[in-house]
Amino acid sequence: MARSAIEWTQSTWNPVTGCSKVSPGCRHCYAERMAKRLQAMGQANYVAGFQVALHDNTLDLPLSWKKPQTIFVNSMSDLFHKDVPDEFLTRVFDVMRRSSWHTFQVLTKRAARLEEIARRLDWPPNVWMGVSVESASYVHRLQHLRSVPAAVRFVSFEPLLEPLGAVDLRSIDWAIVGGESGPRARPMQESWVIEIRDRCLAARVPFFFKQWGGTNKKKAGRLLDGRTWDELPSLVANHQGRSPGSAGEAVEV
Repeated sequence: MARSAIEWTQSTWNPVTGCSKVSPGCRHCYAERMAKRLQAMGQANYVAGFQVALHDNTLDLPLSWKKPQTIFVNSMSDLFHKDVPDEFLTRVFDVMRRSSWHTFQVLTKRAARLEEIARRLDWPPNVWMGVSVESASYVHRLQHLRSVPAAVRFVSFEPLLEPLGAVDLRSIDWAIVGGESGPRARPMQESWVIEIRDRCLAARVPFFFKQWGGTNKKKAGRLLDGRTWDELPSLVANHQGRSPGSAGEAVEV
């Protein structure tokens, strides 16, 4: 088992792999690069590269992980992609409901489909729902998210590509900010991050600064105003009887 390298989670679970680009934040998709690498290595779940694929063989995996985990769902896809059938979505949510000792983090750019189908899904208290917002043109995704009956609603401003102005954080429980990393990474300005951080402080929304990004993510680091910002929602895994920041077994699939 490998520990996840994503700073705000512990494990990943990919019942779906593959995706397609829907907005500027997708341009240099890390999952697409990784999928092509895994395809070249002969990994069975990536024989189709980055085409959307459903994996029945991985659906029940969280049920076998007995140690409580914070699990990022579909780090290699988007659960609300149009090519993921409603029936398969229902099955994913059923597994998350039955895996009640875990906390599941779901993140999408398909906020309109999320809102449309949300009323037909069973939302257990261990499922967090988030949307990605990379620029001012996509702040409307937050309005879709606000209609979803998830225990925790969060937003990932990553990769943050421009200042967002007076972003409305009503009914949002957590905010993540990060710069783009990897080849051809687009730069992020400190003032854009501080603007969001200050709005989070004013609205009492926990703020998590993931990275500055760039072509050398490790060298750029995670410090903002001389400190790390690792705030998490107060509901984080409390039902699991452990502290938010505790480490556990992490699984990459």
